[in-house]
Amino acid sequence: MADMLPMPIPDAPTGPLRHMVDWVQDRFLPGTTDFTTARWIVFLAVVLGSVVLGRFGVSLLFARIRKLSEKAKNPLMFPALEEPTATLVVLCGVVAALTIVPLWNVVPHLVRLGEQGALTAVVLWGIAEAGGAVIDQFAVGARERRLHIAAFLPLIKKTVGSFFLVFSILVVLESLGFEVKTFLTGLGIGGLAFALAAQDTIANLFGSFVVVMDQPFYVGEYIRVGSTYEGTVEEIGLRSTRLRTAQRTQVVIPNKTVANEVITNFTRMPQRRVDTAISVSYDNQTAKIEEVLADLRALIRADPGVHKGEIIVCLADFTDSYLKVQVLYYTADPDWDSHMAVRERINLGMLRAFASRGVALQYPDPVIRMEPPAPST
Repeated sequence: MADMLPMPIPDAPTGPLRHMVDWVQDRFLPGTTDFTTARWIVFLAVVLGSVVLGRFGVSLLFARIRKLSEKAKNPLMFPALEEPTATLVVLCGVVAALTIVPLWNVVPHLVRLGEQGALTAVVLWGIAEAGGAVIDQFAVGARERRLHIAAFLPLIKKTVGSFFLVFSILVVLESLGFEVKTFLTGLGIGGLAFALAAQDTIANLFGSFVVVMDQPFYVGEYIRVGSTYEGTVEEIGLRSTRLRTAQRTQVVIPNKTVANEVITNFTRMPQRRVDTAISVSYDNQTAKIEEVLADLRALIRADPGVHKGEIIVCLADFTDSYLKVQVLYYTADPDWDSHMAVRERINLGMLRAFASRGVALQYPDPVIRMEPPAPST
């Protein structure tokens, strides 16, 4: 327990304010031995002055800084330091005023501990505010650039803030003279036990960071994870990724699985492929088939929704019961709704082309038609 006791406290300090008050007393109140009332009046005046300076002076200073940053269109982290700076000014005034009054003679330990702990806490508060402002500014830029890490920054800020809070408490305790090595030793053993008990959680956290750095998908994109999970990304968390399937169900996938599986991102396709086989009857004349193939090529090339790259329309194969016409092209917009609208437009146009040329399509299964008997004569 001896290690946990505070360090010895030095004697009461003397400063410029203390010398000034003593000089005023000797100069204007010679022979007076009780100066307690005068010192308390000066103490209150100094404290009040520091409060006014901290609240109004610092506010005016940071208002000027904000105007300069807005004029330069370069937001800075300084506005986040306004409250810590104002508190620090007030605290410095209180510390200076404490050299005047005889509190050091009554509760020296309490005064010294209060000064050290408060000053350390305010400085750490300022560092935390500055760090939070930097993360917020980075988050704004990440959202504008559509960086995948933007979804994680609020949670990262909270996590870093929690660790910094624990660190700050340890630093304040150390500044007060307490021995924290024993606590840190126990914390290390407890951290090891926690890591062993939370292996899956840690693996998911690392998986989330892999997703952040690699950026294989964003929220709102349609993906397939491995050969099992497929859907639209609704949320990317630190532990799991949530997909909305075509059946409108929600699938929650651990991030360690996402990081280890093959990911197919359908949204990032530059175009979407259409590959259609059409069965044509052997009864059609060859000339008409050639004409309808030319019509189909012209139809597809003229459509504004078709990518003007690879377009194939050809008589591809002979089968036992029909001629196989292969039609292959790409829609310019990979969006599913737009893709299906182009396919519908092209398919209707192909049906009209076959009908206009008198080219009959072959049914996939044989059809038996019963003709009525010829009337007897």
